[in-house]
Amino acid sequence: MAHDDVLRWLAAHAPDVPVIVPGASTATVAEAAAALGVEPGRIAKTLAMRVNGEVLLLVTRGDARLDNKKARDSLGGKPRMMDAEETLAVTGHPVGGVCPFGLATNVPVWVDVSLQGFPTVFPAAGCRESSVEIAPQRMAALVARGWVDACVLPPPV
Repeated sequence: MAHDDVLRWLAAHAPDVPVIVPGASTATVAEAAAALGVEPGRIAKTLAMRVNGEVLLLVTRGDARLDNKKARDSLGGKPRMMDAEETLAVTGHPVGGVCPFGLATNVPVWVDVSLQGFPTVFPAAGCRESSVEIAPQRMAALVARGWVDACVLPPPV
């Protein structure tokens, strides 16, 4: 089970990182933000994609959008989002629970610079009902190949 894989991975690599099970769905950015009582930007969504045929994960803030030009420049090619079935096969996590921890395969992870403005962020924890709270720099140090600038933020309200 994906959530159990994440728990085992965290226990081995980051036992101090708290897992949060809020008792409500965290499957979408809006649901996660409401369940955790944080702004949508602090939800760290993990996008599964192919760039030049290579699979990779990009972790970005919940209210950011992938920018095609920035993504091409940062990732070396045009990103193509993977479907739910392929995402599950590569990550071991269902869509809505995809995170950069406890992955089923050794897929490269990149973290978008959009997360750097927050003291902590909330990625999923392998299922649609859980999250973890972690500093973005710590998350990047644990799982990422590096930082990229591939997304655009929404205009200020």
